[in-house]
Amino acid sequence: MTKEQEILKHMELLGISREEAEQLWEDDHSDAVLPEVAEMERKAKKLKRYEKSDAPRKPSSRERKVDPDKKHLIDCIRVLLEGLNAEVTPLTNETDLHFTYGGASYSVKLTKHRAPKA
Repeated sequence: MTKEQEILKHMELLGISREEAEQLWEDDHSDAVLPEVAEMERKAKKLKRYEKSDAPRKPSSRERKVDPDKKHLIDCIRVLLEGLNAEVTPLTNETDLHFTYGGASYSVKLTKHRAPKA
């Protein structure tokens, strides 16, 4: 599109005078940095960018801590159930206990709650 065509298009679409359309065309096609444009660029640079890195994350090497109190309680419950002739499946950790009693399957999950905040 030529300069003249753009100016006529701006005049028609925006309902502005020829002088205003010419000024608009000059502002759009000039390399000068206007104060308004400089302000917008400064604000755009302030925005935080969240981009994902190409490097893979290192897997966590955190070890799972075993709670000795929970292990003791689950072992006590297991002994009680075995005394009642329940079939206890082998323990996978200190929190879950699965067993069969009277032909039905059961499970017990032991949860240690945090102390209430004072």
